[in-house]
Amino acid sequence: MSRKQPHRPEANDADIQRDIRSHRKFNIAEAIGRMGGADLLKGASPVTLKRQAEFEIAQYLESQPIVLGDSLANVLTRHVIESTFILERGYEEPIVALKFIIDQLLRSEESLKEFVREIDAEWGRINRERPYFERPGQPPSPADPYTIESVRAALSKLKDALSVCGG
Repeated sequence: MSRKQPHRPEANDADIQRDIRSHRKFNIAEAIGRMGGADLLKGASPVTLKRQAEFEIAQYLESQPIVLGDSLANVLTRHVIESTFILERGYEEPIVALKFIIDQLLRSEESLKEFVREIDAEWGRINRERPYFERPGQPPSPADPYTIESVRAALSKLKDALSVCGG
């Protein structure tokens, strides 16, 4: 014997969905669930523009034959990413911002000195050693990996490389 299904009037899918939704509490999870089939992240990157700019700068610095060292590269990247120059442009031109920051550092002796102090501090944190800070009127320590002159030379070479590549 076969069992007969009770006859139901046919309802279209929209009516069924509307009926189901009318009994649910609407919240952010429900909204995201409803949008799930609508390609919620279509075309969008889950990586922020800021992080993408950091990657682009790091990749550029690593591709250069100029030996910068991790401490200088880290502090330089941080200066670019936190600069008003790049913030105003929405992280769209990180290499142009890199060139701008290098120009600023090379034009101001005080900015360069402070930059080198930050690099020295970064070097100390990375290596778990006491950093070598240059003192006015005294020659730099021979063991100091980042002196004002060595950083100036590295930044000048990097600026030249950026000019050649059109950055």
